[in-house]
Amino acid sequence: MRILIMGLPQSGKTTLGEKLSKEYNIPFWDADVVRTIYNDWDFSLQARERQTLRMRKLSELDPISISAFICPLPGLRSFFFPDRLIWMDTVEECEFEDTNKMFQPPEKYNIRITELGNDEEAFNLARDCFV
Repeated sequence: MRILIMGLPQSGKTTLGEKLSKEYNIPFWDADVVRTIYNDWDFSLQARERQTLRMRKLSELDPISISAFICPLPGLRSFFFPDRLIWMDTVEECEFEDTNKMFQPPEKYNIRITELGNDEEAFNLARDCFV
């Protein structure tokens, strides 16, 4: 099962992913860590596609995993093909104008978290992905 935590930068993706990973002892793939491993900090559309495919391949290494990245477009989300999608809808825009312009909210998701700062509530909502 591939769980995708997506949303704009600073929305709480990494915090939630790390907490879920520790609670359930399953792998967590954070986009910034993956970009560091590949030394790839290009954010063009082509590079975002490349990063999405990387994230998907890594997520498939284990039967269950959590991945966190912006995933701003429906097409990128379909490339990743998550079994569960958690949308961190906690910030309206980020510091990167290109990402703000590109970002399209998901029409379908399993969990939508709208409040930043209450990590315990977000964690409790996200746990529903494991049921």
